Amino acid sequence: MRSIKLRPAFAAAAALLALSPAAASAAGEHARQGVKHVGSAGCRVSLFAEPHIIASGDPVEVFGQVRCPSGTSAVNQTVTLYGRSPGSAFKVIGTLSAGAGGFYSLKLPSITTDTVFYARALTARSGNRRVRVAPVVTFAGAISSPGASPVPAGGVVRTGKRNAVTFTGAVGPADAGAEVILQRESQSSFEEWVPIQTGTVGPANTFTIKHWFSVPGDANLRVVVRPRGRFTVRGISEPLSYAISQPQNPNLTLETSPNPVAAGQPVTLKGVVKNGANQKIVLFSRTKNQPLTKTDETTTNGSGAYTFTEKPNHSTIYRATAAGVSSTSQFEGVKYVLTATASATKVQAGQPLTFTGTVSPVQAGHPIYLERQSAFGGGFHVVEVGTVSPTGTFSISRAVFGSGTAVLRVHIPGGPENQGASTPTFNAEITPAPPGTLHPVAPGKLPSEGKI
Repeated sequence: MRSIKLRPAFAAAAALLALSPAAASAAGEHARQGVKHVGSAGCRVSLFAEPHIIASGDPVEVFGQVRCPSGTSAVNQTVTLYGRSPGSAFKVIGTLSAGAGGFYSLKLPSITTDTVFYARALTARSGNRRVRVAPVVTFAGAISSPGASPVPAGGVVRTGKRNAVTFTGAVGPADAGAEVILQRESQSSFEEWVPIQTGTVGPANTFTIKHWFSVPGDANLRVVVRPRGRFTVRGISEPLSYAISQPQNPNLTLETSPNPVAAGQPVTLKGVVKNGANQKIVLFSRTKNQPLTKTDETTTNGSGAYTFTEKPNHSTIYRATAAGVSSTSQFEGVKYVLTATASATKVQAGQPLTFTGTVSPVQAGHPIYLERQSAFGGGFHVVEVGTVSPTGTFSISRAVFGSGTAVLRVHIPGGPENQGASTPTFNAEITPAPPGTLHPVAPGKLPSEGKI
């Protein structure tokens, strides 16, 4: 089965470790759960697969216990693991020997499609365990004209049909024909995503969606792929924030730089008034749900040029006026300032890794994501969702499985008042765990799928 073939290195990694003393308390749980048929010797075999909801390409660990009545030893008994993907029959994916206490485990380096597992030992059969898989969606961003580079996250997109942009991306592995939905987050609340355009994954597993914006402001966007065929979980891209501004008025221009900017950092606003030497110019601004108010004033130089410096804490729309002429509305994106610290750089499989940190400006209740680097496309996908506390702190935790290095980061998506931000990546080494210490875990909380 293509999605769960074991390479020699991973077959070696599946060798069982000695049972730790603490594992004995887990025996009852493994004996009671995941059993379908009792074997001829009165033995039972349980099975679990974690995580049981993943992004395509993530590792999975299959584990359980052989338990026999007194007089029959479960140690060294052969355990055969079976798996199948949609439309295929069960096939053997691994054969191993139960270790101390009858516990066993097998690391599968990459699962790319929905898979059902079961185990057999001494003619006993476990119940089925299903791992559900979502496709990985890479959202490349907006292209303003054919051949141009994508506008980077936080970049400026102009309003109007003539300034329509094409959003591009890819889906991996192959999912040609799937429906993709471009969503925009509500500008009045968190995680309320509404569809604004649809498209289809093409033969090359890429997609393009053309859209134009009519109102200046912040646009938090993402792409959702509907579940179909071998995928039963929707795929969701990383959210990207864009600044939507009106085309410039040539009689009075207004530009902001840099855009976006971290909260509290200086922004330079400059422009030129046509034939406007030595004129008074007034700067107006407004943040979300606030009226346009006077912010500053200055005088143009002999060429009609002017400059302001502001330090906004929230995303802001600016407008300048001079002698009866007004600039168009220009949006300045202001990103959250995000910090995070990992609880460890090395963690045993099945144990939680916790990230704590701060968000500024404080936005109590705002969702915050723990993300893992995807196997396809080099982007990230969400593995757990937390929230920001009233004091601007957060703590987000998730058990990790598999082995090797997991590349993780914390991301706060954009909201009504600020654009999103990500921490630098963290490398976490996942070390093997004695099979008897592995336990099923609650599924991670994922972002809302919105209205699709």
